[in-house]
Amino acid sequence: MIESLLAFWHRAVSSLPFEWAGYEFMRLALLAVLLISPLLGALGTVVVANRMAFFSEAVGHAAFTGIAIGVILGLADPMWSMIGFALVLTLAIAWVRRRGGLSSDTAIGLVMAFTVSLGIVILSRGGDFARYTNFLIGDMLAISTRDVVWLAALGAVSAGLFLVFFNRLLLTTMSPSLARSRTKHAGAAELVFACLLAVVVTCALPWIGILVINALLILPAAAARNLARNTAGFFGWSIVVALVTGMVGLIASFYASTATGATIVLASMAVYLLTLLRRVVP
Repeated sequence: MIESLLAFWHRAVSSLPFEWAGYEFMRLALLAVLLISPLLGALGTVVVANRMAFFSEAVGHAAFTGIAIGVILGLADPMWSMIGFALVLTLAIAWVRRRGGLSSDTAIGLVMAFTVSLGIVILSRGGDFARYTNFLIGDMLAISTRDVVWLAALGAVSAGLFLVFFNRLLLTTMSPSLARSRTKHAGAAELVFACLLAVVVTCALPWIGILVINALLILPAAAARNLARNTAGFFGWSIVVALVTGMVGLIASFYASTATGATIVLASMAVYLLTLLRRVVP
């Protein structure tokens, strides 16, 4: 079934009258963009609304420690250790916030400082840190068929969780005190979303890069905020902006021979500036 769908995708895209459409790696990269862009756009709305940008940044940078754990365990693919550590990091931040009586940004800053330093120290032993720098910028064009299938599964699970917890997250965003009074476990939805965000960010790092992953979460949602008149519009516009800038950035990076993730960020920033101009100029 999956092979048939992928074969149909390759035939359909390769028939387009563009140079990039003739390359299999570009067709797979485009499919990956179409899968991950709506996911990042949707998650970005909650990140922006709940001021969680620093948290997603911390998860991305702490990936070095997840990689280090994978190296210590002798794993051929460090992805599972990265995901596991991202979840541990999320729970650690929640614990420090509650037990330490600290503000969110202070708790995240403390945990991030420790985990990033620990990961770099372990990976830099013997001067071999350079082999892991590809995680900094990512490589969307190196995505494989297996990766695309994994992204599709991740998107389906994320969409299900998002639909289940979206109303509670929205209520928490609008009025935390009301959310606590209306629900028995007001913090559960936030914790589930934080764990989901950690997993999605970690899974996207090899293709998008640690340095720019946070921008791809924030910029589409920030642009959508300038365009939307209600919550549905905010959510919808964020997905549209993420999709459009993702495709434009991917194709532009092909012709310019630039890093795909960073090029998508530049396209997203251009759209954000246009929406900001629209908001400022009546």
